[in-house]
This record gives sequence, C-alpha cells and structure tokens, in this order.
Amino acid sequence: MANGYAQAPLDGRLLRTAFGKFPTGVVAVCAMHGQERVGMAVSAFMPVSLDPPLLSVCIQLSSTTWPRLREAGVVGVSVLSRAQQAHARRLASKEADRFAGLEVTRLASGAVVVDGTQAWFECAIRESHKAGDHEIVVLEIVQLHVESHADDPMVFFASGFRGLRHVQGGSADGRAGLEVAHW
Repeated sequence: MANGYAQAPLDGRLLRTAFGKFPTGVVAVCAMHGQERVGMAVSAFMPVSLDPPLLSVCIQLSSTTWPRLREAGVVGVSVLSRAQQAHARRLASKEADRFAGLEVTRLASGAVVVDGTQAWFECAIRESHKAGDHEIVVLEIVQLHVESHADDPMVFFASGFRGLRHVQGGSADGRAGLEVAHW
C-alpha cells in the first residue's frame, strides 16, 4: 500500500524496461582484498554532496563481489569512457579474469583505479542502506584525479553499454547536442 491506496504488484520486466529508459554513467569500483584485486562495473552511480565530498553507488544484494569490496573499506571509483567498453564488459563478467588486460593502479590505501579513465575517486565506505534488492552505499571521497582530456562518456541505456556523442544541429533550434550512440 502506497499513500493509503492498494496497488497491484508491478510487472518486474516492465519495471526493468522503464528503468532502462534512463541513461546512467558507468564506473568501475575496485580494491585490493588481501593480495587479490577485486572489482565490478556499476551503472548506479551518483554524486551526493560537495561538503562533505560524497558519492553513492547501488549494488545488488546478490552480488558476490561487493562483500569483498566492503571488507576492504576503501575503494577506487573510476569513471569509464565510451572507448572503455571492453573494460566495463570485463568487470561485469561473472566468469572471466576481470583484470586480464586491464591496466590499473593500486593506491597506498588499497583502492584500485583503472588507468586512462576520465576521472577517479579514492573513497572510504561511509555508510550503507538496504533498499529493496539493492544496497545504497555512500562513499566519502578522500582523493580524486581528473584527466584534462574529455572522452565521450559511456552510459548504460536499454540494458546495454552505449556512448554519447556530440552532434551538430541535434536540437530543435539547430544547436549542437548529445545523442546516444549504439555500438
């Protein structure tokens, strides 16, 4: 019951399709767990606050990777570009070596960042909240790096990795804009 009104259960497939209509950025969340590099691709990333500097990610409760990252206490969050689609696929894989062919840097804290990304954040896990079938994780930014170049961003849209590209005359008034690019 929401707001006092009885509602029929929502169709899960339809809800997933509706959520998929909203493009989101793609980040890599990585850390050392003992001597092992652990990481995952995450499409539910959001800046939260400038003061204090916070961001959040949402992780499925069924994830087998997140418990090891949580134990690390500090993670690297790397903002992936359109050119790094292979990195996102590798980090989203459940079977392959997620770091094969991936160049990363291990920070002194144990956070791991992907080399060549648009930006990265070294973050301490501050708090988390269970919300349905996900965990909302609030991360405090302790260090960051931003590249001076600006590659086209990678987005997750309609259940797939995509990119945004600049287009001339893309808007109704003829000005430049962005459009989703399919690979």
